[in-house]
Amino acid sequence: MKQIKLSLALVIVLPIMAIGQHRLSNPKASKEALALYAYLNDMYGKKILSGQMSSSWGVDEIKYIQDHTGKLPAINGFDFITDKDNQNEVKSAIEWWKSGGIPTIMWHMGAPGNGEGYESSKKSADIDKCFEKGTKEYEVFWAELEKKGDLLEQLQKANVPVLWRPFHELNGNWFWWGKQGSDQFKRLWIAMYDYYTKTRKLNNLIWVLCYTGKPDAAWYPGDAYVDIAGPDTYGVGDSPQTGMYKAVKQVVGDRIPIAYHECGTPPDPDKCLAEGSMWSWWMEWHTSHLTKVDKEYLKRVYTHDLVITKDEVPDILATYSAAKNRRN
Repeated sequence: MKQIKLSLALVIVLPIMAIGQHRLSNPKASKEALALYAYLNDMYGKKILSGQMSSSWGVDEIKYIQDHTGKLPAINGFDFITDKDNQNEVKSAIEWWKSGGIPTIMWHMGAPGNGEGYESSKKSADIDKCFEKGTKEYEVFWAELEKKGDLLEQLQKANVPVLWRPFHELNGNWFWWGKQGSDQFKRLWIAMYDYYTKTRKLNNLIWVLCYTGKPDAAWYPGDAYVDIAGPDTYGVGDSPQTGMYKAVKQVVGDRIPIAYHECGTPPDPDKCLAEGSMWSWWMEWHTSHLTKVDKEYLKRVYTHDLVITKDEVPDILATYSAAKNRRN
């Protein structure tokens, strides 16, 4: 009980947490996206949402968490990495939202002209050619955007908002979208944003920008194209990664929430509060990353008063309205 009272007191007095409300980049955002964003902003600085990346092989991560903690993550992560799994991921994302959870979707997009999958995403592609009609890269890039846009449209028709996280770990040099520097990356990001938001009118997307563990302002596309930003890193134990949090804050200030997109171990919530690194959410990575986490620690995190689990997520659409979605 003393720990809970101390935590609540610290939330009240920490000045870094006085974030306020923000507005989505898309002025035509759906009522569901507006409500979800308002909820995330309301929780930001007060509590941290739990998240888990799901895989289509090996481990049922959601069941594993429930078996070992008695809880479920607030956020469930999916990846448009393989065509054969995409339709099922759309179905799962719809079901997750309808049952009271929050879906996030990423995309290990294969290098245009090099097929799909993780290994392809690490190959090289000439980004200039993605914008030159008549090239193989152009045809594949835009065909892939259209195909994934069709999937996202299914979610929109089902009234499901999505934390959309494409081109992750953008300033690393291991994925094709990050191999040719910041200007080329921003060109890709803005092209996708404009196509999905303006051409396809996908108003259910909340645009999530994911840095590596070393955020860099040169790679930031601008507030007009980003709703949430953050980094990811592995191999740091339960550290709150305060330095990493502050590095993102130097880029986006208090303008948008900051999330810990992927981790090997969830950050210790007590340390996050004590050091002022109250992430909007964290997302534990899948399969062995999850099963290697100490089970007692996992349960402590999932039952901590500062961590939001699925059962604690309110009826977002009923509780939050567009009136709450304001930018300072």
